[in-house]
Amino acid sequence: MSSLLRLATAGSVDDGKSTLVGRLLYDTKSVLADQLDAVTRASVDKGLSTPDLSLLVDGLRSEREQGITIDVAYRYFATPKRSFVLADTPGHVQYTRNTVTGASTAQLAVLLVDARKGVIEQTRRHAAVLALLGVPQLVLAVNKIDLVGYDEATFTVIAEEFAQHAGSLGYARGSVLAIPVSALVGDNVAEKSGNTPWYAGPTLLEHLEDVPVAPDPHDTPFRFPVQYVIRPRTAEYPDYRGYAGQIAAGTVRPGDEIVVLPHGLRSRVERIDTADGPLAEAGAGTSVTLLLADDLDIARGELIAAAGNPPRVTDEITGTLCWLSTKPLKPGARVLIKHGTRTVQALADELHARFDEQTLSSVDAPETLELNDIGRVTLRLAEEIGVDDYGDIPRTGAFLVIDPKDGDTLAAGLVGERFS
Repeated sequence: MSSLLRLATAGSVDDGKSTLVGRLLYDTKSVLADQLDAVTRASVDKGLSTPDLSLLVDGLRSEREQGITIDVAYRYFATPKRSFVLADTPGHVQYTRNTVTGASTAQLAVLLVDARKGVIEQTRRHAAVLALLGVPQLVLAVNKIDLVGYDEATFTVIAEEFAQHAGSLGYARGSVLAIPVSALVGDNVAEKSGNTPWYAGPTLLEHLEDVPVAPDPHDTPFRFPVQYVIRPRTAEYPDYRGYAGQIAAGTVRPGDEIVVLPHGLRSRVERIDTADGPLAEAGAGTSVTLLLADDLDIARGELIAAAGNPPRVTDEITGTLCWLSTKPLKPGARVLIKHGTRTVQALADELHARFDEQTLSSVDAPETLELNDIGRVTLRLAEEIGVDDYGDIPRTGAFLVIDPKDGDTLAAGLVGERFS
């Protein structure tokens, strides 16, 4: 079992996401005493008899004043079984792009619904976004179960409706779990509730501790975007040539055969240097400097990969774009593509489809992609790059679309066929 779980929360406005996250932090004793004191005082000032745990999460003044979540907030907590990195994402439709950001690296998502309202439009929208991002595990937290008298029939209807919706998005039954919770009271969050004797499943925290996660990125083929070339040219290191960066996927050892893309140069790893000395092995997430057996012309932006299992080299990408800008995308638009440490010029060649998250179908050949739209697009690049499908290796299957005029981020992109 992985010792770390990356998860995200999603759900409509007022479904209680912030309160649920605050409850998790509180019940796992991840809140400092002075933080809890401040929340208690603020709650008293609001006329509440118990601490408003959502105040532990909604950090922006505008969030506190409106009682909503706007930005993505990352929270860290742990239990004896596992550590967690949680992205608390917004619920408003106009902040769907923030949900994309928070869920992009999640191994599991907790999607909240209000037990009084059930599955609504924004629930379906968020589930569709999570499916397109390839989040492998979903938890449906049927929140505010106390406000419907802990009614089993209400929970069952909501759970079944969502299971059918998730199934139509490609989720197997075993990858979706519905849990009746009350974030305010604490029912089935960290402790089993006596108010739901009809529910035989785990609490939310128990499920988060035990759920299997996606394969470790160390087990995927080696990928290393070159960030910097180190050439000291000093009396002590006259011939040193190292390639520095962070390993995006896989594991590397001295002696491994590698290929440098997009040019296809081949060599083998001679040494792995770090600030603390050489390593016999380095895995995904480790920042290292690679020394190769051959003197090759390698620059920032090139990709060092496993020779036996390299990515494909292409000057054309077809993939899914989550459009994040108020500027619409039209066919023929000139953009920049940032992939790893490489940035290349590109042209939006064709808009194949726009995903309709309500009908779970695609609208063919849309004229534009607008803010929060998700579409399938072909981009033609001015230079070749080495890419993987996002479903295989997310770090080298993801890219950004950037406005060449002002450097603003226009879209997040996923290489491969996410919908048709």
